[in-house]
Amino acid sequence: MPAGAWVRDLRTEVRTTLTGVDPGLGRLRMAATATAAMVLAAAVMAGVRELTGQPVTVLLFAAVLAMVSNLSVNEPELPARRITTALMLLPAALAITAGTLLAPARLLADVVFVLVMAAAVWVRRFGPRGFALGMAAFMPYFFTQFLQTGAAELPWLLLAAGVGIASTLLLRGWLLAERPERVLDRLVRAFRARVHAVVEAVGDVLAAEPGDVADELAAVRRARVRLNDTALQVVDQLEHLDRDSPEPGDLPLRVMDTELATERLAISTRRLMAEDPPPDRLVLRRLAAGVRGLGRATLTPTPTDRVPALLDGARRSVDAISADTEGGSERAQRVAFAVTRLADALSLAREAAGHDPAPDGARPAAPDPTAAPDRSDPDHTDPDHTDPDHTDPASGSTDPASGSTDRTTGTPADGSAAEDDAPDAGDGRPGLDLTTRQAVQVLVATSLAIVVGDLISPSRWYWAVIAAFVVFAGTASRGDVVNRGSQRVVGTIGGVAAGMGLAWLVGDHRLVALVLLFGCVFLALYLVRISQALMAFWITTVLALLYGLIGQFSAETLLVRIEETAVGAAMGMIAGYLVLPKRTREAFGEALDDAVDASDAALAAAIDQLCGLGPETSPVELARDLDDALATLRQRAKPLGNPLPRRRGRSGYERILRVLTAVDHYTRDLARTSDGVTDPDWEPTLRPAGDRVRANLDALRDHLVAAIPQQSGPSTRDVDTLEPPADIGSAEDLVDAAEAHAARCTEPRKRYEMLAAARYLRRIDQAVVGLAVDLGVAPDPADRPRAAAR
Repeated sequence: MPAGAWVRDLRTEVRTTLTGVDPGLGRLRMAATATAAMVLAAAVMAGVRELTGQPVTVLLFAAVLAMVSNLSVNEPELPARRITTALMLLPAALAITAGTLLAPARLLADVVFVLVMAAAVWVRRFGPRGFALGMAAFMPYFFTQFLQTGAAELPWLLLAAGVGIASTLLLRGWLLAERPERVLDRLVRAFRARVHAVVEAVGDVLAAEPGDVADELAAVRRARVRLNDTALQVVDQLEHLDRDSPEPGDLPLRVMDTELATERLAISTRRLMAEDPPPDRLVLRRLAAGVRGLGRATLTPTPTDRVPALLDGARRSVDAISADTEGGSERAQRVAFAVTRLADALSLAREAAGHDPAPDGARPAAPDPTAAPDRSDPDHTDPDHTDPDHTDPASGSTDPASGSTDRTTGTPADGSAAEDDAPDAGDGRPGLDLTTRQAVQVLVATSLAIVVGDLISPSRWYWAVIAAFVVFAGTASRGDVVNRGSQRVVGTIGGVAAGMGLAWLVGDHRLVALVLLFGCVFLALYLVRISQALMAFWITTVLALLYGLIGQFSAETLLVRIEETAVGAAMGMIAGYLVLPKRTREAFGEALDDAVDASDAALAAAIDQLCGLGPETSPVELARDLDDALATLRQRAKPLGNPLPRRRGRSGYERILRVLTAVDHYTRDLARTSDGVTDPDWEPTLRPAGDRVRANLDALRDHLVAAIPQQSGPSTRDVDTLEPPADIGSAEDLVDAAEAHAARCTEPRKRYEMLAAARYLRRIDQAVVGLAVDLGVAPDPADRPRAAAR
């Protein structure tokens, strides 16, 4: 390698990796804007303070309101964000006025404080705007009690609130406003970097010794999870851009195609490396050459005019394997096909994104019509469905870039809250709405936190109240509350240790302390969507530096913070478990119900479209709804996989997630295929197969939901579960009949697509029936004789 080449390669890889760490730079922009708004508001009020001699309270109020208005407003459209930010001034002014006037009457002030917190949770049912207005009432009232403000300060506190909110409105609404087109461009580049990460991980698998690839396969799995998260963000951003356009263009479909093609490469490679005997080394080297070509094409710094040639080179590297029909490995050939298909998908995605079409020699090649359906696996489930190497969302792994699963935001002075994207107006199930139930829980938890926190420290009780309040943000079950509360305590303990160290190192250097303080604030805001523990860590460090600046730093104060935080989290956990509790398994069951409904809708639409019947909604669009439902299911499963409390049945929930993730994957494949092929003559055989697969999925859902303990009342499916769940029987023979019809098609490309559709349908049924067999609610298809060959 020429001198310096390895440095260039390293710089290229680092640049590509950093592009994918924060897709769209969403977290960076949010943290930078919020920090800048705080600095601006504090600077303005510092000038006012110099002129009027007001206490530092006014400066803190301005900074707090700047932070709250930045983090609490999360509406996708810029005009809506501007309106919501401006509206925050009204609840903030009311809360400041009430809190200031009631501050001398401690008991009455505390009662009103509890009611304000309960109301702030209840109004989240009105969506992002309700969430923001609730936080605008909560935080100012809290600070009036914390700082014991007097009536003489009221005009200046109102001015500080106006300055803080105006700072956010100016920066986030105009000067630093997000431009959707730029965000999309950054997300597309991040998506390309995520594809590159998967391709590179696959290359590592091919380069490893067969039979010893566990670590490399785990890296592929993690890269695939991040790819899926980024793809969802790209499509969401496209929906915002095309909200008023009847023709959104091909880019959403091409993003999905590229994502599916990348996943296919990962899956086929894993299955190849599990082959016995091991694949030939020469074959592996040829496949690795094709994968390296894909890797170079997806590097972030690669000039766009070089990409078509690199993709064409990747295709040529595996041409010999793709064309081999005698004596070669069938699984190696599938990897070669996967390389070609990913190159095709990337070429089409470039065109959809507005790049020049590829040269004639690099145009996407038609799929090989001789590719046989995947029938080499004699087991009743595809290894991808049950192998731990498959995506395991229940393991608690979260992508730092995602923010789509639990888009958590922070609240000032140690708080945090979660963005609630949709109104909580009830879902038709019995019981209280989520926000009503949580409002009652918050009322109880914060009341207990005030009492117990005051017993520990009459001057620091507010830390307990904050902890009790925020553990209910972004949660839906008592397991979520435990998980969030424990993270907060762990982060606070770490922050105390770090804060003590920093305060000791900084000493009396005020400028250094100020720089570090704002740096820690930035890190807290940047990481809040990743982990509550990390947010609590940096906020606690901020408090240590702040106390050092005002000359009140002491180890005892920080130790009291740990005690108060632990008490507040404990009060939240107690309320979550004892007051109108929502069992984690019940919440999981409801999310499971929604995911199966979404799967059924996408399958039905895909079958209709394959049979030439135009469904009301595109199968690809319904498949994306399934992605959203599955993301919710993953979130509900996290507390069940929490390593702190040992939970029986954890592996069972993980298995359900793996199977439904596989159903999601193959349903999306089927939806994509249905967009390109129709055959009305296929209906007599395809329709019965599709109906049987859907019936099996519905029956499995009934068995699973019936097995989940409910707190009270009927199951989440009030009507269907009044009768015993239906029997589950393999659709193997029906799919065979549909596949036989597809095999008789004389058009090569159409034949290929129809065989692929039949294969996807078979895989869905195998996954569903396989889980049912393991649960003992269905007979094993292997135990019965196959129908006579047709």
